Amino acid sequence: MKNTTVDIDQSKNKKNSFQPLVKQGNAPVPLSILNVATTGKGYSASEAIATSVELAKFADQRGFGRYWVAEHHGMPAVSTSSPAMLLSRLIGETHNVRLGSGGMMLPNFPPLVVAEQFGMLQAMAPGRIDLGLGRAPGTNGLTASALRRGNIGAEDFPQQLEELLHFLEDDFPQGHPYKDKVFAVPGPGQDRDNGIERSFDSPSVWLLGSSGYSAQLAGKLGLPFAFAAQLAPENLLTAFDLYRRNFRPSEILDQPYTIASFAVFAADTEAEARTQTHSFSHSMLRMMKGESYVIPSPEELKNYNYTEQERYVLESWNQKMIQGTADQVIDGLNEFQRISGADELMIANLGYSPEAILHSAELIADAYNMPNLNM
Repeated sequence: MKNTTVDIDQSKNKKNSFQPLVKQGNAPVPLSILNVATTGKGYSASEAIATSVELAKFADQRGFGRYWVAEHHGMPAVSTSSPAMLLSRLIGETHNVRLGSGGMMLPNFPPLVVAEQFGMLQAMAPGRIDLGLGRAPGTNGLTASALRRGNIGAEDFPQQLEELLHFLEDDFPQGHPYKDKVFAVPGPGQDRDNGIERSFDSPSVWLLGSSGYSAQLAGKLGLPFAFAAQLAPENLLTAFDLYRRNFRPSEILDQPYTIASFAVFAADTEAEARTQTHSFSHSMLRMMKGESYVIPSPEELKNYNYTEQERYVLESWNQKMIQGTADQVIDGLNEFQRISGADELMIANLGYSPEAILHSAELIADAYNMPNLNM
């Protein structure tokens, strides 16, 4: 009978699946995809999620490095309310691309729940799971209160993160009430109690943000950092500077490592790209007016009469996007990479129709010289 009382020093077997990506083709840095299962007005969640699956399969075939799924709640234009559930489907649809959350909004969940969900994903796809973490609610305040049923907020993020990291590594300090008594399954605590050498490889943990707070925290903890430039490209250089200046080497990283994520849209013509992204910008205008986050069809917007203030807001969102032909999008991405020094780039194809979103990714893959891994 197998000895189940073996005393194993788990601290000697700490693992973390972080690894820098290898660039493909002639690209200056690796390129990845962020998906939100965009659900334009007139489309169902089933259609949006089916497009997400097809986009993930395409990313896998064309050498994209990562395929991350966002978390949003109470937004008719977005169907990714549960990254872990969608990622579990994508594991069976892909083989090469790393899969992850971009991100899990930690204040919405107990840390143990996140550790177990992503522990299961890692057990199903060892060495291929990224756990990107954010501190925003991913929704409005009222919906956040319905999600949380408590007083957890962004100010609790450091404590939640610390607890999550301990669950992932099963390394609570001596004297902690959870030490050797509460552990995430799957996880290293399960290996310990089952009397085997550690088999669990923790998912790669990233901090995500669109301001300086998470940048500084990621630096101090020695974690990789992903900046959401699709929300605030004007803060990109400041955030990266804060991250790099605050960086402390860790067991995970000996030097800073960054992703810059951008809202993009490529089409066969500049006019078509503007048409698709106009719908997205209008949805952001609606949200800033306190209206439901809906992406209307281009046809619906043809006769919309904008006020001067609305046009100003609309144009501000248009300027946050890198749009146009594929070559124009690539030129924009490469320029941002040059000035920021990002180690990787990530793109969120934000338009109206599923067909146009897939086509945008195809055009960008070709223009970025991404290889076809199935050939």
